[in-house]
Amino acid sequence: MKAMDTTMPHSRPARTLGRSGLKFWARAAALFAVAPLAACSSGGVDRITTASIQNQDMRARHPIELANTRATLDVIPRLRRGALDDHSQAQIRQFAREYAQSGSGDIALALPQGGPGAAQARAAAPAIRQALAAGGARGYVLVSSYPIADPTVAAPVRLSYAAIVARTRTRCGQWPGDLASGSSTETWENQPYWNFGCASQQMIAAQTADPRDLLEPSAVSPPDSQMRARGIAAVRQGKDPGTSWQVQNSNIGGVGN
Repeated sequence: MKAMDTTMPHSRPARTLGRSGLKFWARAAALFAVAPLAACSSGGVDRITTASIQNQDMRARHPIELANTRATLDVIPRLRRGALDDHSQAQIRQFAREYAQSGSGDIALALPQGGPGAAQARAAAPAIRQALAAGGARGYVLVSSYPIADPTVAAPVRLSYAAIVARTRTRCGQWPGDLASGSSTETWENQPYWNFGCASQQMIAAQTADPRDLLEPSAVSPPDSQMRARGIAAVRQGKDPGTSWQVQNSNIGGVGN
């Protein structure tokens, strides 16, 4: 019998990775890291948007529009020796200036019919016409009357003319959805609520002096030819064309001086 060889076989030397192997495993690790992110996407890259809120612009929810209306003024005139009192004259003249600036058509003058103030209103009609003319209203005044429903209530003289106003189409203070509803996921979408921006839009519409400026800006005024000639002459002479303003301090001292 042959004797069994009890010596251990020689072990193979360890195999080292080359540059190509390192590149392979680096690419594989990168693919494994990107795979979970790719699984979360439901579409292509062009469909992934950030903060995609549609139809949530306050200018679209509460648009400002120009509407035809009638500017009105209610006056309770008081006659003193055939002339209007100062309070009524100031109101009517201001109304006439606004008509001259933005009004059109005839000025309607409605007098109360019946009641204790009807006679005084008819007597004040000529003075009201004079106050309108003094304020710059050169239009035709159309006189009419309106019935009084309750004789115990003071009946004013009503002045009106056609005008254009800026206003919002929707009313503020509407809350069609709950801000913190626990019964639905409507408020979990992180979108502005319906009433957001309504007050700002109404404020812009109310503060606009000429509503037509919301459609197109006003025309540019012609340049000052004298200032332009002065600036050109200064540049030709090598001088500064800017304007030198001199401010004189006031003799009024501050608090505590």
